[in-house]
Amino acid sequence: QVQFVESGGGLVQPGGSLRLSCAASGRAFKIYTMGWYRQAPGKQRELVAAITSGGSTNYADSVKGRFTISRDGAKNPVYLQMNSLKPEDTAVYYCNADYRGTGYFSWGQGTQVTVSS
Repeated sequence: QVQFVESGGGLVQPGGSLRLSCAASGRAFKIYTMGWYRQAPGKQRELVAAITSGGSTNYADSVKGRFTISRDGAKNPVYLQMNSLKPEDTAVYYCNADYRGTGYFSWGQGTQVTVSS
């Protein structure tokens, strides 16, 4: 079965950076569009960034210019480089295969990102 394990979250001050990693198993994820999602308390999970099998990317307007999604062609882990972090970026971040803006498989535990002074 498909499993996702997110890592790299933590506590960071505004303006700081974090790099999230996503280990995926159970499928040949090279063929899928992959996405990073986040969910803040009381809010719906939202797509933050996505990358296709061909390397094309798109981002939510709120993170454009600050976040970069990438993938490794060999093992196909998915990464999210987050720069210039803001308090409103605070959320649990999840990775998944993306299908039209939502996760295609079961969700992992996510990794907590907290941006605070």
